[in-house]
Amino acid sequence: MRRVLGIVVFNFVGYCCVGLPLAVVPGFVHGALGYGTVLAGLAVSLQYVATLLSRTVAGRLCDHRGPKVSLLVGLAACALSGACTLGAALTDTWPMASLLILFAGRLLLGCGESLVTTATILWGIGAVGGLHTGRVISWNGVTTYGALAVSAPVGVFLAARFGLASLGVATLLMTLVAVACVAVRRGVPPIHGERIPARQVLRRMLPFGLCLGLGSVGFGAITAFIALYYADRGWPHAALAVTLLGVAFVTTRLILPNAINRHGGYRVAMVSLGVEALGLVCIWLAPSPLWAACGAGITGAGFALVFPALGMEAVKRVSDSNRGTALGIYSLFLDLALAITGPAAGALAVVWSYGAIYLVAGMAALGAAAASLFLARRAYALA
Repeated sequence: MRRVLGIVVFNFVGYCCVGLPLAVVPGFVHGALGYGTVLAGLAVSLQYVATLLSRTVAGRLCDHRGPKVSLLVGLAACALSGACTLGAALTDTWPMASLLILFAGRLLLGCGESLVTTATILWGIGAVGGLHTGRVISWNGVTTYGALAVSAPVGVFLAARFGLASLGVATLLMTLVAVACVAVRRGVPPIHGERIPARQVLRRMLPFGLCLGLGSVGFGAITAFIALYYADRGWPHAALAVTLLGVAFVTTRLILPNAINRHGGYRVAMVSLGVEALGLVCIWLAPSPLWAACGAGITGAGFALVFPALGMEAVKRVSDSNRGTALGIYSLFLDLALAITGPAAGALAVVWSYGAIYLVAGMAALGAAAASLFLARRAYALA
Protein backbone atom coordinates (compact mmCIF):
# COMPACT_ATOMS: atom_id res chain seq x y z
CA MET A 1 0.00 0.00 0.00
CA ARG A 2 2.82 2.39 0.87
CA ARG A 3 4.45 1.81 -2.52
CA VAL A 4 1.21 2.57 -4.33
CA LEU A 5 0.58 5.77 -2.36
CA GLY A 6 4.17 6.88 -2.97
CA ILE A 7 3.46 6.78 -6.72
CA VAL A 8 -0.13 7.99 -7.01
CA VAL A 9 0.75 11.10 -4.98
CA PHE A 10 2.15 12.47 -8.25
CA ASN A 11 -1.29 12.04 -9.78
CA PHE A 12 -2.55 14.20 -6.91
CA VAL A 13 -0.06 16.89 -7.96
CA GLY A 14 -1.15 16.61 -11.59
CA TYR A 15 -4.81 17.05 -10.75
CA CYS A 16 -4.08 19.93 -8.40
CA CYS A 17 -2.71 21.63 -11.52
CA VAL A 18 -6.02 20.83 -13.23
CA GLY A 19 -8.19 21.98 -10.33
CA LEU A 20 -6.49 25.27 -9.44
CA PRO A 21 -7.65 27.23 -12.53
CA LEU A 22 -10.82 25.22 -13.16
CA ALA A 23 -13.31 27.73 -11.74
CA VAL A 24 -11.17 30.80 -12.48
CA VAL A 25 -10.40 30.56 -16.20
CA PRO A 26 -13.94 31.27 -17.52
CA GLY A 27 -14.23 34.39 -15.38
CA PHE A 28 -10.82 35.62 -16.50
CA VAL A 29 -11.66 35.21 -20.19
CA HIS A 30 -15.10 36.76 -19.85
CA GLY A 31 -14.36 39.43 -17.25
CA ALA A 32 -10.71 40.49 -17.49
CA LEU A 33 -10.27 39.91 -21.23
CA GLY A 34 -13.82 40.89 -22.23
CA TYR A 35 -14.64 37.95 -24.48
CA GLY A 36 -18.01 36.21 -24.70
CA THR A 37 -19.22 33.08 -22.96
CA VAL A 38 -18.44 30.86 -25.96
CA LEU A 39 -14.71 31.59 -25.75
CA ALA A 40 -14.88 31.37 -21.97
CA GLY A 41 -16.32 27.86 -22.26
CA LEU A 42 -13.81 26.96 -24.97
CA ALA A 43 -10.96 27.89 -22.65
CA VAL A 44 -12.14 25.13 -20.29
CA SER A 45 -13.06 22.50 -22.88
CA LEU A 46 -9.75 22.77 -24.77
CA GLN A 47 -8.10 20.94 -21.90
CA TYR A 48 -10.50 18.00 -22.18
CA VAL A 49 -10.03 17.83 -25.96
CA ALA A 50 -6.26 17.64 -25.47
CA THR A 51 -6.68 14.94 -22.83
CA LEU A 52 -8.90 12.92 -25.14
CA LEU A 53 -6.50 13.17 -28.10
CA SER A 54 -3.39 12.34 -26.07
CA ARG A 55 -4.66 9.26 -24.19
CA THR A 56 -3.31 6.76 -26.72
CA VAL A 57 -0.02 8.64 -27.04
CA ALA A 58 0.41 8.49 -23.26
CA GLY A 59 -0.18 4.73 -23.24
CA ARG A 60 2.26 4.13 -26.09
CA LEU A 61 4.92 6.24 -24.38
CA CYS A 62 4.56 4.20 -21.19
CA ASP A 63 4.84 0.95 -23.14
CA HIS A 64 7.92 2.01 -25.11
CA ARG A 65 9.84 4.22 -22.66
CA GLY A 66 8.40 3.32 -19.29
CA PRO A 67 5.98 5.16 -16.98
CA LYS A 68 8.71 7.26 -15.34
CA VAL A 69 9.48 8.99 -18.65
CA SER A 70 5.77 9.56 -19.29
CA LEU A 71 5.34 11.02 -15.80
CA LEU A 72 8.28 13.40 -16.23
CA VAL A 73 7.00 14.57 -19.62
CA GLY A 74 3.49 14.98 -18.19
CA LEU A 75 4.68 17.01 -15.22
CA ALA A 76 6.80 19.14 -17.54
CA ALA A 77 3.71 19.83 -19.67
CA CYS A 78 1.82 20.85 -16.51
CA ALA A 79 4.71 23.16 -15.56
CA LEU A 80 4.60 24.78 -19.00
CA SER A 81 0.86 25.24 -18.63
CA GLY A 82 1.54 27.09 -15.37
CA ALA A 83 4.03 29.31 -17.20
CA CYS A 84 1.37 30.01 -19.82
CA THR A 85 -1.16 30.90 -17.12
CA LEU A 86 1.37 33.33 -15.66
CA GLY A 87 2.04 34.73 -19.13
CA ALA A 88 -1.68 35.18 -19.81
CA ALA A 89 -2.06 37.10 -16.55
CA LEU A 90 0.90 39.37 -17.31
CA THR A 91 -0.37 40.19 -20.82
CA ASP A 92 -4.03 40.83 -19.94
CA THR A 93 -3.77 44.35 -21.34
CA TRP A 94 -3.38 42.69 -24.78
CA PRO A 95 -6.51 40.50 -24.77
CA MET A 96 -5.81 38.53 -27.96
CA ALA A 97 -2.23 37.66 -26.96
CA SER A 98 -3.36 36.77 -23.45
CA LEU A 99 -6.13 34.53 -24.78
CA LEU A 100 -3.82 32.67 -27.16
CA ILE A 101 -1.25 32.10 -24.42
CA LEU A 102 -3.99 30.85 -22.12
CA PHE A 103 -5.31 28.50 -24.82
CA ALA A 104 -1.80 27.09 -25.31
CA GLY A 105 -1.58 26.45 -21.58
CA ARG A 106 -4.94 24.68 -21.54
CA LEU A 107 -3.80 22.36 -24.34
CA LEU A 108 -0.55 21.61 -22.51
CA LEU A 109 -2.45 20.93 -19.30
CA GLY A 110 -4.75 18.44 -21.05
CA CYS A 111 -1.78 16.56 -22.48
CA GLY A 112 -0.04 16.62 -19.11
CA GLU A 113 -3.13 15.26 -17.39
CA SER A 114 -3.34 12.17 -19.61
CA LEU A 115 0.42 11.51 -19.40
CA VAL A 116 0.52 11.82 -15.61
CA THR A 117 -2.52 9.71 -14.78
CA THR A 118 -1.63 6.91 -17.22
CA ALA A 119 1.95 6.86 -15.97
CA THR A 120 1.06 6.70 -12.27
CA ILE A 121 -1.36 3.81 -12.85
CA LEU A 122 1.15 1.80 -14.87
CA TRP A 123 4.02 2.61 -12.52
CA GLY A 124 1.90 1.44 -9.60
CA ILE A 125 0.94 -1.78 -11.39
CA GLY A 126 4.59 -2.38 -12.29
CA ALA A 127 5.63 -1.84 -8.67
CA VAL A 128 3.10 -4.15 -6.99
CA GLY A 129 2.12 -6.54 -9.79
CA GLY A 130 -0.78 -7.03 -12.16
CA LEU A 131 -2.87 -8.83 -9.52
CA HIS A 132 -3.37 -5.47 -7.81
CA THR A 133 -4.45 -3.57 -10.94
CA GLY A 134 -7.89 -2.79 -9.52
CA ARG A 135 -6.46 -1.45 -6.28
CA VAL A 136 -3.94 0.77 -8.06
CA ILE A 137 -6.61 2.24 -10.35
CA SER A 138 -8.89 2.81 -7.35
CA TRP A 139 -6.27 4.71 -5.36
CA ASN A 140 -5.31 6.72 -8.42
CA GLY A 141 -8.96 7.75 -8.72
CA VAL A 142 -9.05 8.77 -5.06
CA THR A 143 -6.11 11.11 -5.61
CA THR A 144 -7.79 12.49 -8.76
CA TYR A 145 -11.03 13.52 -7.10
CA GLY A 146 -9.35 14.42 -3.83
CA ALA A 147 -7.03 16.81 -5.64
CA LEU A 148 -9.89 18.43 -7.55
CA ALA A 149 -11.91 18.85 -4.35
CA VAL A 150 -8.99 20.52 -2.56
CA SER A 151 -7.46 22.58 -5.35
CA ALA A 152 -10.57 24.13 -6.95
CA PRO A 153 -11.55 26.25 -3.90
CA VAL A 154 -7.89 27.04 -3.23
CA GLY A 155 -7.59 28.31 -6.79
CA VAL A 156 -10.63 30.56 -6.35
CA PHE A 157 -9.17 31.96 -3.12
CA LEU A 158 -5.72 32.61 -4.60
CA ALA A 159 -7.16 34.26 -7.72
CA ALA A 160 -9.43 36.50 -5.66
CA ARG A 161 -6.59 37.51 -3.35
CA PHE A 162 -3.56 37.67 -5.64
CA GLY A 163 -4.85 37.35 -9.21
CA LEU A 164 -4.51 34.74 -11.93
CA ALA A 165 -0.72 35.02 -11.90
CA SER A 166 -0.62 33.32 -8.49
CA LEU A 167 -2.15 30.18 -9.99
CA GLY A 168 0.60 30.05 -12.60
CA VAL A 169 3.28 30.46 -9.95
CA ALA A 170 1.69 27.80 -7.71
CA THR A 171 1.46 25.35 -10.62
CA LEU A 172 5.09 25.94 -11.57
CA LEU A 173 6.34 25.42 -8.01
CA MET A 174 4.31 22.24 -7.44
CA THR A 175 5.34 20.61 -10.67
CA LEU A 176 9.02 21.52 -10.41
CA VAL A 177 9.19 19.98 -6.94
CA ALA A 178 7.37 16.90 -8.24
CA VAL A 179 9.77 16.60 -11.21
CA ALA A 180 12.74 16.70 -8.82
CA CYS A 181 11.18 13.98 -6.66
CA VAL A 182 10.37 11.75 -9.64
CA ALA A 183 13.82 12.20 -11.17
CA VAL A 184 15.59 10.63 -8.17
CA ARG A 185 13.16 7.69 -7.89
CA ARG A 186 13.89 4.34 -9.44
CA GLY A 187 11.30 3.65 -12.12
CA VAL A 188 10.01 0.37 -13.48
CA PRO A 189 11.42 -0.52 -16.90
CA PRO A 190 9.20 -0.88 -19.96
CA ILE A 191 8.06 -4.44 -20.57
CA HIS A 192 9.59 -5.89 -23.70
CA GLY A 193 7.47 -8.00 -25.98
CA GLU A 194 5.33 -7.90 -29.09
CA ARG A 195 3.69 -4.53 -29.77
CA ILE A 196 0.37 -4.98 -31.50
CA PRO A 197 -1.20 -2.18 -33.59
CA ALA A 198 -3.46 0.27 -31.78
CA ARG A 199 -6.45 -0.80 -33.89
CA GLN A 200 -6.11 -4.36 -32.54
CA VAL A 201 -5.93 -3.04 -28.99
CA LEU A 202 -9.03 -0.93 -29.70
CA ARG A 203 -10.89 -4.02 -30.91
CA ARG A 204 -10.11 -5.83 -27.66
CA MET A 205 -10.96 -2.83 -25.48
CA LEU A 206 -14.18 -1.97 -27.32
CA PRO A 207 -16.67 -4.12 -25.32
CA PHE A 208 -15.19 -3.00 -22.01
CA GLY A 209 -15.07 0.62 -23.15
CA LEU A 210 -18.70 0.54 -24.22
CA CYS A 211 -19.69 -0.79 -20.79
CA LEU A 212 -17.66 1.95 -19.15
CA GLY A 213 -19.20 4.58 -21.40
CA LEU A 214 -22.76 3.48 -20.61
CA GLY A 215 -21.95 3.38 -16.92
CA SER A 216 -20.49 6.90 -17.03
CA VAL A 217 -23.66 8.55 -18.38
CA GLY A 218 -25.23 8.89 -14.93
CA PHE A 219 -22.13 10.46 -13.42
CA GLY A 220 -21.94 12.99 -16.25
CA ALA A 221 -25.67 13.72 -16.07
CA ILE A 222 -25.47 14.60 -12.37
CA THR A 223 -22.45 16.87 -12.65
CA ALA A 224 -23.85 18.65 -15.72
CA PHE A 225 -27.59 18.90 -15.07
CA ILE A 226 -28.45 18.36 -11.41
CA ALA A 227 -28.51 22.13 -10.75
CA LEU A 228 -30.94 22.67 -13.63
CA TYR A 229 -33.03 19.71 -12.49
CA TYR A 230 -33.35 21.24 -9.01
CA ALA A 231 -34.14 24.66 -10.46
CA ASP A 232 -36.80 23.18 -12.74
CA ARG A 233 -38.54 21.72 -9.70
CA GLY A 234 -38.05 24.82 -7.56
CA TRP A 235 -35.77 23.03 -5.09
CA PRO A 236 -32.87 24.58 -3.14
CA HIS A 237 -29.45 23.15 -2.25
CA ALA A 238 -28.48 21.52 -5.55
CA ALA A 239 -24.83 21.64 -4.42
CA LEU A 240 -25.65 19.03 -1.76
CA ALA A 241 -26.31 16.45 -4.47
CA VAL A 242 -22.92 17.07 -6.09
CA THR A 243 -21.23 16.95 -2.68
CA LEU A 244 -22.83 13.61 -1.79
CA LEU A 245 -21.93 12.25 -5.21
CA GLY A 246 -18.25 13.03 -4.65
CA VAL A 247 -18.14 12.00 -1.00
CA ALA A 248 -19.80 8.64 -1.72
CA PHE A 249 -17.48 8.04 -4.67
CA VAL A 250 -14.29 8.62 -2.68
CA THR A 251 -15.57 6.86 0.45
CA THR A 252 -16.49 3.72 -1.50
CA ARG A 253 -13.02 3.52 -3.00
CA LEU A 254 -11.44 4.01 0.42
CA ILE A 255 -13.48 1.37 2.28
CA LEU A 256 -13.56 -1.24 -0.49
CA PRO A 257 -9.97 -1.29 -1.80
CA ASN A 258 -9.82 -5.09 -2.00
CA ALA A 259 -13.31 -5.81 -3.34
CA ILE A 260 -12.17 -6.26 -6.93
CA ASN A 261 -9.36 -8.68 -6.04
CA ARG A 262 -11.65 -10.62 -3.70
CA HIS A 263 -14.74 -10.92 -5.90
CA GLY A 264 -13.45 -10.33 -9.43
CA GLY A 265 -13.85 -7.39 -11.77
CA TYR A 266 -16.96 -8.60 -13.58
CA ARG A 267 -18.94 -9.29 -10.43
CA VAL A 268 -17.99 -5.98 -8.82
CA ALA A 269 -18.86 -4.13 -12.04
CA MET A 270 -22.31 -5.74 -12.28
CA VAL A 271 -23.17 -4.98 -8.65
CA SER A 272 -21.78 -1.45 -8.92
CA LEU A 273 -23.77 -0.69 -12.07
CA GLY A 274 -26.92 -2.03 -10.43
CA VAL A 275 -26.38 0.27 -7.44
CA GLU A 276 -25.73 3.18 -9.79
CA ALA A 277 -28.98 2.48 -11.66
CA LEU A 278 -30.87 2.43 -8.35
CA GLY A 279 -29.47 5.85 -7.43
CA LEU A 280 -30.41 7.33 -10.80
CA VAL A 281 -33.96 6.00 -10.54
CA CYS A 282 -34.18 7.59 -7.08
CA ILE A 283 -33.29 10.94 -8.63
CA TRP A 284 -35.86 10.46 -11.39
CA LEU A 285 -38.63 9.62 -8.89
CA ALA A 286 -37.46 12.01 -6.16
CA PRO A 287 -40.35 13.76 -4.34
CA SER A 288 -37.97 16.12 -2.51
CA PRO A 289 -34.48 17.63 -2.87
CA LEU A 290 -33.12 15.49 -0.03
CA TRP A 291 -34.33 12.34 -1.76
CA ALA A 292 -32.62 13.41 -4.99
CA ALA A 293 -29.41 14.20 -3.12
CA CYS A 294 -29.45 10.74 -1.53
CA GLY A 295 -29.96 9.30 -5.01
CA ALA A 296 -26.86 11.17 -6.17
CA GLY A 297 -24.93 9.69 -3.25
CA ILE A 298 -26.07 6.17 -4.16
CA THR A 299 -25.04 6.84 -7.76
CA GLY A 300 -21.58 7.95 -6.65
CA ALA A 301 -21.15 4.84 -4.52
CA GLY A 302 -22.19 2.64 -7.44
CA PHE A 303 -20.04 4.36 -10.04
CA ALA A 304 -16.92 4.39 -7.84
CA LEU A 305 -15.66 0.90 -8.72
CA VAL A 306 -16.90 0.65 -12.32
CA PHE A 307 -13.74 2.02 -13.93
CA PRO A 308 -11.21 -0.08 -11.95
CA ALA A 309 -13.34 -3.25 -12.03
CA LEU A 310 -13.82 -3.26 -15.80
CA GLY A 311 -10.30 -1.88 -16.29
CA MET A 312 -8.73 -4.82 -14.49
CA GLU A 313 -10.55 -7.26 -16.76
CA ALA A 314 -9.86 -5.16 -19.87
CA VAL A 315 -6.06 -5.11 -19.51
CA LYS A 316 -6.06 -8.91 -19.22
CA ARG A 317 -7.05 -8.98 -22.89
CA VAL A 318 -3.58 -7.78 -23.95
CA SER A 319 -0.02 -8.74 -23.06
CA ASP A 320 1.85 -6.75 -20.43
CA SER A 321 3.90 -5.07 -23.16
CA ASN A 322 0.71 -3.44 -24.51
CA ARG A 323 -0.88 -2.58 -21.17
CA GLY A 324 -0.26 1.16 -21.45
CA THR A 325 -1.89 1.43 -24.86
CA ALA A 326 -4.83 -0.65 -23.63
CA LEU A 327 -5.34 1.54 -20.57
CA GLY A 328 -5.12 4.71 -22.66
CA ILE A 329 -7.72 3.47 -25.16
CA TYR A 330 -9.97 2.16 -22.39
CA SER A 331 -9.88 5.57 -20.69
CA LEU A 332 -10.93 7.22 -23.95
CA PHE A 333 -14.42 5.83 -23.52
CA LEU A 334 -14.85 7.63 -20.20
CA ASP A 335 -13.76 10.90 -21.80
CA LEU A 336 -16.07 10.37 -24.77
CA ALA A 337 -19.03 9.43 -22.60
CA LEU A 338 -18.68 12.54 -20.44
CA ALA A 339 -18.24 14.73 -23.54
CA ILE A 340 -21.32 13.31 -25.28
CA THR A 341 -23.56 13.19 -22.21
CA GLY A 342 -23.83 16.98 -21.92
CA PRO A 343 -25.32 17.82 -25.32
CA ALA A 344 -27.29 14.57 -25.57
CA ALA A 345 -28.87 15.03 -22.14
CA GLY A 346 -29.59 18.67 -22.93
CA ALA A 347 -31.48 17.66 -26.07
CA LEU A 348 -33.41 15.05 -24.07
CA ALA A 349 -34.39 17.67 -21.50
CA VAL A 350 -35.75 19.93 -24.25
CA VAL A 351 -37.79 17.13 -25.82
CA TRP A 352 -38.96 15.48 -22.60
CA SER A 353 -37.87 16.77 -19.16
CA TYR A 354 -34.87 17.07 -16.88
CA GLY A 355 -36.08 14.09 -14.89
CA ALA A 356 -36.03 11.93 -18.01
CA ILE A 357 -32.26 12.38 -18.18
CA TYR A 358 -31.86 10.28 -15.04
CA LEU A 359 -34.30 7.61 -16.19
CA VAL A 360 -32.34 7.16 -19.42
CA ALA A 361 -29.04 7.22 -17.49
CA GLY A 362 -30.37 4.49 -15.20
CA MET A 363 -31.33 2.40 -18.22
CA ALA A 364 -27.82 2.92 -19.62
CA ALA A 365 -26.32 1.65 -16.35
CA LEU A 366 -28.54 -1.44 -16.45
CA GLY A 367 -27.50 -2.00 -20.06
CA ALA A 368 -23.86 -1.83 -18.98
CA ALA A 369 -24.56 -4.35 -16.20
CA ALA A 370 -26.13 -6.74 -18.72
CA ALA A 371 -23.18 -6.31 -21.08
CA SER A 372 -20.79 -7.01 -18.18
CA LEU A 373 -22.66 -10.24 -17.48
CA PHE A 374 -22.24 -11.22 -21.13
CA LEU A 375 -18.50 -10.48 -20.97
CA ALA A 376 -18.17 -12.48 -17.76
CA ARG A 377 -19.89 -15.51 -19.25
CA ARG A 378 -17.70 -15.31 -22.36
CA ALA A 379 -14.57 -15.06 -20.24
CA TYR A 380 -15.54 -18.07 -18.12
CA ALA A 381 -16.40 -20.06 -21.26
CA LEU A 382 -12.95 -19.35 -22.71
CA ALA A 383 -11.15 -20.13 -19.45
